[in-house]
Amino acid sequence: MNLLSKVAAVGALALIAACTNSDPSNLDGGSGLGPDGQLLQGSPSDPRSPAYFQQTVGDRVLFAVDQSTLTPEAQIILQGQADWLLANPDFVATIEGHADEQGTREYNLALGAQRANSARDFLISRGVAGTRLNTVSYGKERPIEICSTEECYSKNRRAVTVLTGSTLG
Repeated sequence: MNLLSKVAAVGALALIAACTNSDPSNLDGGSGLGPDGQLLQGSPSDPRSPAYFQQTVGDRVLFAVDQSTLTPEAQIILQGQADWLLANPDFVATIEGHADEQGTREYNLALGAQRANSARDFLISRGVAGTRLNTVSYGKERPIEICSTEECYSKNRRAVTVLTGSTLG
C-alpha cells in the first residue's frame, strides 16, 4: 500500500468515526426516542425536559432599542413559558436581562434589570409563583453576537429564562 492509499484509508476512517453517534440522548437520529421507541427523558422531545423548554417553548424574548416593554411576540413566548412552568412545578428559573453594547455599562445593567423584571412580572401575572423566579442583569457583558450592526444588536437586547433546578432539591 503506497502513502496515498494509506492517507485515503485514514481519512475514510476519520469520516466514519465523525458520523458515529456516541451521544445516548440523541439515539434514533435525534428524535428523542430510544432503541425501543420509548421517549428518552431529558430529550428535546420530552415535554417535561429543560431541553424541550429551551427549543420548543422558547427561552428568550427580544426587545426594541432602549425598551423593556414586552412586544406581542414576546408575550406569546412568555405565555408558553408560563404554561410550561405551571405544568412543571418542580422547576425554578432565573431570568437574565441583557442589553446591546450601545450605552454605558451602568445604563445597560439597569436596562437589563428592567427587561428581566418585565418578563418576571408577566410570568407572575400568569400564575407562576414569584418564589420560583429570580432575576439577574448582565447588561452588555454577555452578548450573543459581537458586531456593530442593528441586526446583531437586536439579538443582544433580550431576556432569557434559564431553568436553574428543581424546587425539590
